[in-house]
Amino acid sequence: MKRTRILKAALSALVAVSLAVPATVDAKETKTLTIGATTSPHAIILKHVKKEYEAKGYKLVIKEFSDYPEIDPSTSDGSLDANYFQHQPYLTAYNKDEGLKKGDDGYLVSAGKIHFEPMGIYAGKSDDLKNISDGAQIAIPNDASNEARALLLLQDEGLITLDKKVKVTSTSVTLKQVKKNPHDLDLVEMDGAQIASKLNDVDYGVVNGNYALDADVTDKLLASESTDGEVAQTYGNVIAVQEKDKDSQAVQDLVKILKSEKTQKWIKKHFKGAVLPVEE
Repeated sequence: MKRTRILKAALSALVAVSLAVPATVDAKETKTLTIGATTSPHAIILKHVKKEYEAKGYKLVIKEFSDYPEIDPSTSDGSLDANYFQHQPYLTAYNKDEGLKKGDDGYLVSAGKIHFEPMGIYAGKSDDLKNISDGAQIAIPNDASNEARALLLLQDEGLITLDKKVKVTSTSVTLKQVKKNPHDLDLVEMDGAQIASKLNDVDYGVVNGNYALDADVTDKLLASESTDGEVAQTYGNVIAVQEKDKDSQAVQDLVKILKSEKTQKWIKKHFKGAVLPVEE
């Protein structure tokens, strides 16, 4: 009987010790990261790395947007933890337009530059840039940073001449800064997301790479930006977060996977040059 009491006491002590030590003491706490992204190529890339990211103990929730105007506001107000759809000039313009400054709640910053989508001139009703007709209509994006980029591409192709003040980083370019237009081109400003679908209505369109992929018009490409140098570095697409979240482990782990050699090789192969990783 005495031996039985001793065994029961020992067993009770062992149970007490087991209960006192959490079963998941060495397990990494799951952190959910909700990220907003336009469908192509951003959400496609995120879905590709989702399994690898979640293997690190996270949960990645990808919210897809067909258009981008609401993504930054949703990140600023905390509805999204991060976003992936824009380049730095667009992000800078957003903060400026919203009156947000460094240190403000909702101020957005880049946590890492991931890929570059060469902007291109695509054929519409016409497909010959070398013998372009006088008065030809060319659709260009109407937001400040992408409009500058489109006009610089047209200048690189010898179609127009811009004010010398227009630079890759300009965020307040207008058509008034077109100083020479020898073919009297009709530059039509419109929502950048709509240009690819309107190519049949204009002679040419200057389209962002992601929209060209979405609309499956990459076979209509006539000319595109160089994939090296200042343009690629400036317009590399970033993971954007509120300033206070930039150095969080969840964000940095995602950026590290997206910038890995493995992911970069996949981007090059999957998008066949329409999307390219940014090398820093």
